[in-house]
Order: sequence, then structure tokens, then C-alpha cells
Amino acid sequence: MAIACPLDLDTGKLRHEIQAIYARVATDPSSEFHFHRGPAYAAERLGYDPSALASLPSQATASFAGVANPLRIATIPPGATVVDVGCGAGMDLMLAASAVGPGGKAIGVDMTEAMAERARSAAGTLGFSHLEVRAGDALDLPVDSQSADFVITNGVLNLAPDKRQAFGEVFRILKPGGQFLYADIVVAHELSESIRRDIDLWTG
Repeated sequence: MAIACPLDLDTGKLRHEIQAIYARVATDPSSEFHFHRGPAYAAERLGYDPSALASLPSQATASFAGVANPLRIATIPPGATVVDVGCGAGMDLMLAASAVGPGGKAIGVDMTEAMAERARSAAGTLGFSHLEVRAGDALDLPVDSQSADFVITNGVLNLAPDKRQAFGEVFRILKPGGQFLYADIVVAHELSESIRRDIDLWTG
């Protein structure tokens, strides 16, 4: 099974296209996209608690574009350190920050500045001083090794051009015995070279 993009794929262009799409999701979440978004979708289709979502600022929930609910995999206890890879506007990150409380730490990482700013704004609205959003991507996480009790990610690693490196970064930052709460899109069969070379199919 191939776990990296073709060598001749323009990964710089791929990164730019991904950033452009999610910058639009951040600034105009009600626009036309090929994927579902928002708190109603999260509650009705993915099993999020509607009351928990209602407690979050709309700038965190309106631009949510995940594919599942990684926070249902395990209970995150107070005092834990959680890293959200590809945190987007911060919905999962805010829920994790609520779980860990002021004695814990929630760190979001996103490569799209418009999304990161939306998450920072939402965190400020909630007064979450134990939440931080950093610029970066899944292939080179700006997080210390063996520093996270939990890593969460929601519909992000399928977009990484090198899956081995992306997973390697997750396990680098996890503490021994830490947990990876992973929600994503998977395929049942290996994709052809022509499909994996098509940037439009990666992003659309």
C-alpha cells in the first residue's frame, strides 16, 4: 500500500490549494464546498453533544469540517496535555481544552492562518489561557517530543503527502503510553498513480 504521494507531485502546489480551500472555509463557511460543515452537521451526523457545541463561540463551530468525532474514542482527563493536529477553527480543540481544564494544556496546530486566527479568537472569547494555537503542519509539528498525553486529529492526515512522516510526527510528540485519537477518511484499495498525481482529487 502506497503511503506517500508520487515523487513528481507538486507538493508545494498541493499545500497552496489546501490552504486556499480552508482559508475560504474560515472566512465564508456558508459558501459552496464538497464537504459538510458546521455544528448541526457535527451533532446530527457525527455524534457531538449539541449542548457542548452550543457553549462554544460560533467562529469555532461554523467552520468545523471534520469527518468524525475523535473525542468519542477515549475520555480526556483534567490536567492532560492535548495536541490537535490540523485544528482548523478549533472546535475539537475547544472541547479538549474544556476537558483538560486550566490545569491542563491544549495546543492546536494548523497551516492555514485564517483558520488559526479563528481558533485564537474563539479561545480568547472563552478566556482559555491554557489553549495555544501554533502555525505548522502535520509533517513538522512545532511541538516538543514526548510532551503530549493525547494527540487528536480529524480529517487531516489524509491530506498529508507523506503519511509515514505524518504518523511519525504524531508518535514523536506523544508521551510513552499516550493516546492517538484519530478520525479520518480511508480507502479500501490502493489508488492508481494517475489518481494520486491529481491535485484536484486530493483537495476536492
